[in-house]
Amino acid sequence: MRKLFIAAALTAACAMAAFGADAKAGKAPYDKACKSCHGADGAPNAGVAKMMKVEMKDLKSPEAQAASDADLKKIVTDGKGKMKPCPAVTGADVDNVVAFMRSLKK
Repeated sequence: MRKLFIAAALTAACAMAAFGADAKAGKAPYDKACKSCHGADGAPNAGVAKMMKVEMKDLKSPEAQAASDADLKKIVTDGKGKMKPCPAVTGADVDNVVAFMRSLKK
């Protein structure tokens, strides 16, 4: 019975953490760390893409939105390809930025 209670409590805690992300709170760190390359609305900055010689995904696109939250968090914290990690986005802000990116979907 005790193991069942602990498992239920852990499941509830994980669910609360998953739903605790705040898109409105994610806008400020997104604006600070992401907007210069990914645009205010998730559309890639063509000048940055050309300079870095990369094809940047529109964050509103079905392809970008299909990525899991875990994958998006990993990209924010570890970078991907030529994109460097975002050291200015840490802790709860990572979840909030992912929630903000989700709010941009088409």
